Amino acid sequence: MQARATANVARRLFLIATEESGDRLGANLMKVLRQRLGGAVQFEGIGGQSMAREGLVSLFPIEELSIIGLAAVAKQLPKILRLIRLTADAVMQSSPDILVIIDSPDFTHRVARRVRARDPSIPIVDYVSPSVWAWRPGRARAMRGYIDHVLALLPFEPEEYRRLHGPPCSYVGHPLTGQIGVLRPGIDEQKRRDAGPPVLLVLPGSRRSEINHHMAVFGKALGLLHAQDIPFELILPTMPHLQEAVGKSVKRWPVQPRIAIGEQEKRAAFRIARAALAKSGTVTLELALAGVPMVTAYRTGVAEAWILRRAINVKSVILANLVIGENVVPEFLQQDCTPEKLSQSLREVLDDSPLRRRQVEAFARLDAIMSIGSQPPGVRAADIVLATMRRSRRPN
Repeated sequence: MQARATANVARRLFLIATEESGDRLGANLMKVLRQRLGGAVQFEGIGGQSMAREGLVSLFPIEELSIIGLAAVAKQLPKILRLIRLTADAVMQSSPDILVIIDSPDFTHRVARRVRARDPSIPIVDYVSPSVWAWRPGRARAMRGYIDHVLALLPFEPEEYRRLHGPPCSYVGHPLTGQIGVLRPGIDEQKRRDAGPPVLLVLPGSRRSEINHHMAVFGKALGLLHAQDIPFELILPTMPHLQEAVGKSVKRWPVQPRIAIGEQEKRAAFRIARAALAKSGTVTLELALAGVPMVTAYRTGVAEAWILRRAINVKSVILANLVIGENVVPEFLQQDCTPEKLSQSLREVLDDSPLRRRQVEAFARLDAIMSIGSQPPGVRAADIVLATMRRSRRPN
């Protein structure tokens, strides 16, 4: 049943998204909420270009929070704290019918806690769960004090929140499930995927720090494959803002890739790829949904690595493995991320090996694992936001 505004009173929603992925989720949520409320809605908050196209005037540019790495965060801490205070004050001044925080928990949760302390009557929904199942599990129980509902992108997360005694959590679906049509090959693309030389994707990351950590070791691994006369056509998808940095790095590689720029070219490359070498992250789930077997790796700074080794409590950091429920994708982290180990596993996923066949069979189960029925993720998310808003006792 669609919720409708009554007496033409516009509902006021405050949304906070500080990264591009969250900005896209926020924009889609805004679009559905506007439809559900018959246009009687006002949006305020923080967002990027996608949310701006839906009518949001951001409190500040989200680029101000593009901070990666412990050293960078420490240096910018006064600025971050100032923006947290500014955002919480803006929420209080708005006095919205609901606050929706989207991902970026290091920022958004600090705002949410301040808002709950100052006005407990404002309902708060968290769209995209922090990784409580991977590290800092105590956060789940703590979130009960300031989060009314969590909208999960991954199917195993609601059970994790029940196990960890967190707030109510509902699986609304991952936005990637709506992109399957552009991730998977058509007839001609499948022919290219099966033909030689095989297309090998290289995905070193979407941040400059990740490029710095992965490009050299990836290049050496590919050089070992090339030296062994293993044929492959190399494609490296990246985004426009990283094109220059990537271009400089690949000049030192013994084999040169074709650089694919932007999301459209990236999707086209996925549809013809036989295998991939990828930095761990959301891209592993993207590749799995596309049916592309992969080898994954991750390197970070010494301080970050020390913290992560002691904090992470899952058997795999690979998102595709976690969703599937078994470790079908090999992962090489920190000191294990060597050219020799990467090249050996790449040989296996390029060949018709047991490792490759096991991944292909596991990836075929993802549609059933991640199914949410006929409703798109944005619609399910919007309906829960509205239901949470209706349950609150705030006056119209």
